[in-house]
Amino acid sequence: MKTEFKKAVLPDEISSLKAFDRRVFSSSDAFDTAEWENYEAYWMVVNGTKVGCCAFERHVDFQDDITEVGNNPPLQGSLYISTTGILPEFQGKGFGQLLKAWEVSYARYHGFTRIITDVRKSNLKMIRLNRRFNFQVIRTTRRYYTDPVESTCVMELLL
Repeated sequence: MKTEFKKAVLPDEISSLKAFDRRVFSSSDAFDTAEWENYEAYWMVVNGTKVGCCAFERHVDFQDDITEVGNNPPLQGSLYISTTGILPEFQGKGFGQLLKAWEVSYARYHGFTRIITDVRKSNLKMIRLNRRFNFQVIRTTRRYYTDPVESTCVMELLL
């Protein structure tokens, strides 16, 4: 099995990223064009097939769940993982664990000292996966997500 992690070419691949998002997440959780333009996105390619995707924001703290302006303030050394997704037909085969391991390795290689991410409270598979990599829940914010309305678990890994 040949696995590669390739940086998405923006803006050329935004439509592909949005289509991927719609297959993995509910429509309310899928990113729009402006959101994809703000992130550094990577494809996980296995034997020539895009099976996973993730996106980062460098040197910020995830705070848009608790600030009135709904944005993330700068924080040197912190990497925000804004999304991690595996296509449904490839879930349950270990690809999520491989992608998460790559995300942590990426952060270490690039000198980050902290990773932060958030996940729907009902997404127990992702919460368990993050915990396997020693992420800790640092807060839960009620009613963060819409359609359906749900809390978010904000998780952190100190490197």
